[in-house]
Amino acid sequence: MSSIAVVNAGSSSLKFAVFDAAETPVLRLKGAIDGIGATPRARLSRADGATLLDEALAPENFDHAAATRTMMRIAAPWLDGADISAVGHRVVHGGGVFSAPLRITEADMEALARFIPLAPLHQPHNLAVIRAMLAEHPQLPQVACFDTAFHATQPPIAQAFALPRKYSQAGLRRYGFHGISYQYVAGRLKEVAPDLASRRVIVAHLGNGASLCGMIDGGSVASTMGFTTVDGLMMGTRCGALDPGALLHLMDHYGLGPREVEDLIYRQSGLLGVSGLSADMRALRASAAAQAKEAIALFVYRIRREIGSLAAALGGLDALVFTAGIGENDAATRAEVAAGCAWLGVELDDTANRAAQTKISAPQSSVAVFVIPTNEELEIARSAYRLVRPN
Repeated sequence: MSSIAVVNAGSSSLKFAVFDAAETPVLRLKGAIDGIGATPRARLSRADGATLLDEALAPENFDHAAATRTMMRIAAPWLDGADISAVGHRVVHGGGVFSAPLRITEADMEALARFIPLAPLHQPHNLAVIRAMLAEHPQLPQVACFDTAFHATQPPIAQAFALPRKYSQAGLRRYGFHGISYQYVAGRLKEVAPDLASRRVIVAHLGNGASLCGMIDGGSVASTMGFTTVDGLMMGTRCGALDPGALLHLMDHYGLGPREVEDLIYRQSGLLGVSGLSADMRALRASAAAQAKEAIALFVYRIRREIGSLAAALGGLDALVFTAGIGENDAATRAEVAAGCAWLGVELDDTANRAAQTKISAPQSSVAVFVIPTNEELEIARSAYRLVRPN
C-alpha cells in the first residue's frame, strides 16, 4: 500500500506524519525534528505513541533542508516497503489567490513566495521544506493546504479594513488562519451533531496560537485573526488585537523599530508577557502568583468578548466548540469561558466538562457545547489523497 506524508514546518521545528493512502487515511508514524538552527533532535513514534527513535543531531549547517532529508531518512525504515505517493504540506498563507488544496508547480512556488511579507514568521519555512522535497524527489507530488483557504467563504465586508481602497486592492485585508483545523472540526461536527452543523456555530481553537471562527452551514462567516496571525485573541506569546496607536506610541516613545515591535507582539506578549512566567497554560494554572492569575483572566476575558462579537455577526448562537491544546485539555478555561457566555444561553454540565466528554453542555443549555479534538495532519492527508488518487 502507498502512503501519504504530511509535513508542518515551523520556525525551528518540523513535524511530520505518515498515513496509509486512502479516502480515510490511517496514521502509521508520527515524528518531529526540533531545535532547527540550534540543537536539533529527531523523534519518531508509532501511531500508538510507542517510541521508535529519539536522537540528537549534529547542529552544523542544520537548516530546514537538512531537517527534510533527516525526516525522510528516519521514516524510511519503518514504512515496510510502502511508497510515498504524495506529500501534503501546511502552508500558512494562500493570499487571495489560493482557496483550495493545490498540487504545487514551480509557478505556484513563485506566487506563494510573494506572500512571505504577509506571514514572515511562517511562510518562508513552509516553502523551504517544499523546495527541499522537490529537489530530492522532483516527481513526487507536493500538495499545499492553506490555513487561509477555509475563510475564503467570508463575505467581503467581513474581510475589509476601513483603509483607502488602494491598500485593500493590494491585498491588505482580513484573511483568517487556523483554517485547516476549522475544516477538520466542521467535518467532525457533521458527524457528532448533524442537526447543528448547518446552524450558527463558533469554534474556539485555543492553543499557543488561538482564534475563533464563526460558521454557518460549516463555512467561515467571520474570524478573530485578520491580516496576520497576531490579531484577535490573546495567545501564548502573541498579544492579539492591539490599538494601532499603541504601536505608534511604542515606536515614538520607546524607540522600538519595526523588527523590535514584531518581536514584542509575536514572541514576548500574550500569556508569557502578562504573567512574566510562562506561555504554557498548565504552568500558569499550577502557579499561585498573582500575575499568572491575571494572565489567565485576561485570556478568558478576550475569548468571552470575541464570542459576543462573533455571535453578533452570526445573528445568534446554536453551538460552541472547543478545540486545540487548551480548548481540548483545560476544563477550567472552558468553564470560565462558558460562565461569561451565560447571557447567550450557554450552560455546562460540570461533570461532562471535567471528563472532557464530546458534549459538555447541560440539558437545559440553549447552546450546545462540544469538545472536539482537532487533527490538522489527518485533514491534510485527506486533501493530498484526493488530489493524487488514481481515477
